[in-house]
Amino acid sequence: MNRIFKPTHSPEDWREFLAAPEKHWKNGHSAKELAYAWERAEGWPPEIADLFAGHPEFADLEMALAIPEYTVDLPGGGRPTQNDLFVLAHGRAGLVVIMVEGKTAETFGQPLGRWRQDASPGRKRRLAYLQSVLALPGRLPDTVRYQLLHRTGSALMEAARYHARAAILLVHSFSPTHQWFNDYASFLDLYDVNAKLGQLQPVTTFTHVPLYAGWVTGRGVAG
Repeated sequence: MNRIFKPTHSPEDWREFLAAPEKHWKNGHSAKELAYAWERAEGWPPEIADLFAGHPEFADLEMALAIPEYTVDLPGGGRPTQNDLFVLAHGRAGLVVIMVEGKTAETFGQPLGRWRQDASPGRKRRLAYLQSVLALPGRLPDTVRYQLLHRTGSALMEAARYHARAAILLVHSFSPTHQWFNDYASFLDLYDVNAKLGQLQPVTTFTHVPLYAGWVTGRGVAG
């Protein structure tokens, strides 16, 4: 995969990085909301700054770089799969990898029960690999959303590649009703963590770097 990245100058520059821009680049959709929220902030969007400020380990976290539609290779995959936004940050905790998933009305993809129905050998290999990265052995519940496994696994894989001290899964929602929070909470249940809105929570230290997760809700600004 190419590791030469192109800088952006406005939110509209993010459109070209999408796999299907005609489908996803629309007012009220997460791809466009995420782009406008992050470009206009010129740093951390306020709700994310508040999230880090409330955690002593990450209160001084500064953004080093952010790459939209960041791809990560997985075993068994035909092509690299995209993450909405990859952020490399640093502070007293050291280097931190953050994988940001934007959300409005879109789901977290298929639940595993449906995803397994078309389980090719490649898919089985991919899921087994993600479970090993995530320290989640055994058969996972059919209700768990595959996308959450992938985004969290991507954060941990890139944390290892960059020799980071921590990995964070960050859901940046633009839904005032916190749509799909229940799926996020079900995922954290796998680690016996009671998910809370607006808090950065430690998830596990059984992975190769400490894993944290947070859900923040911002105001829609695109359009």
